[in-house]
Amino acid sequence: MTLHRGAPEGTVLRADPIDIDGHTMGPDSLLRYLRIKVHHLIQEHPWDSVGVVGDYDRTAVISRHEKTGKLFNTERPTAEVHTERPAAGGHDRRLVVKTFPGVDYVRHYGLIIATYLAMTGRPADTVTYRPPPPADSRRAVRRLDLDLDGDLVVVGWGLTHLAPADGVWTRGPGYAWQRATVHGRRVVYLGFLHSIWGDVAGLVVDRLAELGAGDVVYVGKVGALAPDIEPNTWLATGRESLIDGTLVTWNDFFGDYAAAQPGVRTGVHVTSPSVLLEDRDWLTKHSEHAFVDPEIGPMGAAAHRAGIGFGYLHVISNNLARHYPADLSNERHGDVVRRRADLVDRIRHIIADRLAARPTRPSGRNRP
Repeated sequence: MTLHRGAPEGTVLRADPIDIDGHTMGPDSLLRYLRIKVHHLIQEHPWDSVGVVGDYDRTAVISRHEKTGKLFNTERPTAEVHTERPAAGGHDRRLVVKTFPGVDYVRHYGLIIATYLAMTGRPADTVTYRPPPPADSRRAVRRLDLDLDGDLVVVGWGLTHLAPADGVWTRGPGYAWQRATVHGRRVVYLGFLHSIWGDVAGLVVDRLAELGAGDVVYVGKVGALAPDIEPNTWLATGRESLIDGTLVTWNDFFGDYAAAQPGVRTGVHVTSPSVLLEDRDWLTKHSEHAFVDPEIGPMGAAAHRAGIGFGYLHVISNNLARHYPADLSNERHGDVVRRRADLVDRIRHIIADRLAARPTRPSGRNRP
């Protein structure tokens, strides 16, 4: 499989399909997962080539598989059709798929497309991806503009259940937010319409610290690496993540409080840039650790660099070590949605109780 790390800016790399039989999801679940991710133009039409680039462009063709009934994380990559006339005559039909400009997400989506094409019996050797320059990613994230002053920022998933029901969401370009006061502490709930996958999530924390955030709490979903954990029945938290073999720690907003609550697991998290890379060999290498997702490590590392607090409290959504009925391919099933709503309600209470137990943080701009 071609890797992008260390490649010069602008390098076009081939996205090779993964070994389907070796993936932890199994072929049936994996194909269901891919079908809800792949742009409809790829599922419905043949293309001479498909290229994935980091370009957040909502004027291009929007996927019919975008999520509905949600306020946040609804947007999928868009697509743009290019027809070229080669020297030999005829026409080449090329599809350019446009994602939010993150290195990890561009690669992840390239792997999604190549693997989907291979699994559906179509040529996959024409799928490429071009990692965006870091400056492009930073420029896109800098569109986030909030007036923060030592606030706790709760970012991620499930925000409509975490924020006050009577609150007003203020929209920005690609995001929305609202303010509240919880046990005397100013809290800002921040959600994105697009995915803040992998390295982009770290850049979001960089930006929030720059804007004056005092602490950041990330609420989302992780995969479990221990076989005894049934999905959608437990929460996960911790203060360490393994990133490319290096252990990263941060000042945990929750301290020991969240881990001591009933129904909460804790342990060392592993940062993975793509679900597609989490095969059985990957699992064997990381089986002594607890959880996996793409964002927690980069966010914790960014918070550590900035000198602010960071904590995560996630729903354990799937299990890589053992097959359970619920996985990443059927997240919209009614029972899954109900269970997760109960878990998000517990997250809301744990955050509030933690705020009640902590003294009010001084204003970020007045701190020495």
